[in-house]
Amino acid sequence: MWFQTLSALCLAATTWAAISTDDDGVKSIGLRTHSLQQPYLDSDMQSRWVPLTATNWEIEVEFKIHGKNQLYGDGFAMWLTKQRGQAGPVFGSIDKFEGLGIFFDTYKNNRPGVVFPYVMAMVGDGHTSYDKDTDGKPNEFAGCSARGLRHASVPTKFRLTYYEDKYLKLDLQYKSEGEWTLCFETNEPPKIPQVAYLGFSAETGELSDNHDIISVQARNIYSSSPSTKSSPGSGRKGGKYTSDEKKGSWTWFFMKIILFCLVVAGGYVGFTAWRTNQKRSHRF
Repeated sequence: MWFQTLSALCLAATTWAAISTDDDGVKSIGLRTHSLQQPYLDSDMQSRWVPLTATNWEIEVEFKIHGKNQLYGDGFAMWLTKQRGQAGPVFGSIDKFEGLGIFFDTYKNNRPGVVFPYVMAMVGDGHTSYDKDTDGKPNEFAGCSARGLRHASVPTKFRLTYYEDKYLKLDLQYKSEGEWTLCFETNEPPKIPQVAYLGFSAETGELSDNHDIISVQARNIYSSSPSTKSSPGSGRKGGKYTSDEKKGSWTWFFMKIILFCLVVAGGYVGFTAWRTNQKRSHRF
């Protein structure tokens, strides 16, 4: 009976440990069906377009853009759209999409005064075409320049956080490991389809380059949204911050869970030994 109680307590502790909490009190649960890690089951990214129905979510992606040529392009995209895995001219996916596209554009066509690579968000209404000649300038919802994103010396990542009707934020990691740079954020996010397919695509055109998706971590967020004063399309870059502090609080919490299980286990073993000695003493 004591062993069953101990198992139940540890199981409950493990289940609670799956819920992560950062320093701002934001709680989230990982979505395994929307995550990708090595070893990969296959190399067909088209088969990995999965429906995302969570109201509030966060998607963190590690990627790598690299190649040997001095001329390279064009880039890759992450999609949250009604359409699923259809090939087309917009970074390898279809034009006139409905939903949200995050574009990592490495080739400059005609956009004076903008440093490339350039990262931008486009909200598709199902009718408007992406203007490739101007690198999507009239289509841009928000964006930022990210010089050094290609061939970065550290693991490159992006993190997209979304609260329905409340908040949208994109962070980038490419300057130093653990340091996140704000690309844009807004408290007037676009409307994303209730059932949006999460997927990735890439395009090289007449040039060539490598666009690697190394890992995808998706989480369902179920706490209140953070506040911000920015507006749509602001591209506000803000400050930099590290993720070490957030990891530290969660690691300490998990260690307390393990210590609790060890204490309970030690108490159970001690009680069992004491009860066995008592039975032996009564025999004599």
